[in-house]
Amino acid sequence: MPDVILVVLPGAYASSVAATLDVLAAAAALAPGLSLAPPRVRVVAPQADDVALTSGLRIAADPLPDRLPAGRPLWIVPGLGTATASATQRLLESEPACRVGALLARASRRGDEIAASCAAVLLLGKHRLLDGRRATCTWWLADLLRAVAPSCAIETQRMVVEDGPLVTAGAAMAHVDLMLALLRRRYGRPLAERVGQVLLIESRPLQGRFVQADLLALGDELVAELEAIVRDALPRAPSVGAVAQRLAMSTRTLSRRVKAATGRSPSQLVQAVRLTAARTLLQTSRLTVDEVAERVGYQDAASLRRLMRRTMSATPTQLRI
Repeated sequence: MPDVILVVLPGAYASSVAATLDVLAAAAALAPGLSLAPPRVRVVAPQADDVALTSGLRIAADPLPDRLPAGRPLWIVPGLGTATASATQRLLESEPACRVGALLARASRRGDEIAASCAAVLLLGKHRLLDGRRATCTWWLADLLRAVAPSCAIETQRMVVEDGPLVTAGAAMAHVDLMLALLRRRYGRPLAERVGQVLLIESRPLQGRFVQADLLALGDELVAELEAIVRDALPRAPSVGAVAQRLAMSTRTLSRRVKAATGRSPSQLVQAVRLTAARTLLQTSRLTVDEVAERVGYQDAASLRRLMRRTMSATPTQLRI
């Protein structure tokens, strides 16, 4: 019987799938030296045979089991590979995703450990696994997760959140952090540390400092145009009404379009653009924090520091490193 079941949906992030298998392979090689049984993994998918991943890669998989396997394995769902909030919503409604979600819900009711990263966290939310629990997900889908799982306490700044039998992680590359956390939980800290040393990886507690406004658009032309308008206007950031007028639409239409593409409101996106511009200046110039704050339209350095601590979990000095 497998200790770990990797559940792969079509279009999943190839990097997350590979990270799961490579970390577990390293753990299997190192476990005997610590007098531990090596992890055993099985890859399953809604449709068996070769499953298409991102970047044109494929992986062989067994079909989803009709019954829950004995032994209460650890279930891992890598990121879904979607690029926008609307694409994520469509995937969550698809038949393969619904089949996976129903299976995970049964496993959760039995008490199995379940882990997911990036947009796959929303699959857990949609099928009520996150009700009344804490979780994180990729930062640009946090608002969509709030809509899908309103009773979930979302800790967007955290890279990995553990709450009982559920473990969630942030954006796609946080899957490596997730795997180290799962090794610690399931097989003990010594094995997790040994794998980290061999593969040169270490846990990162926060993802807030990686948030970048221009990545929220991810191919949406309207959002990209909004961001350009705000950047060009700095330090005098335009109001949402002014942006809507510039784009020849009502504020309600603008809000709806931005929310669908990014999971954020226009005012939140404007704030993100300003903070991204501030971080760029901090990392590419010798301007003081006061000068940076002035260039992106904040009243003083104290205001910029407060916002960066709240949204990026980092100070301007830390972002300069």
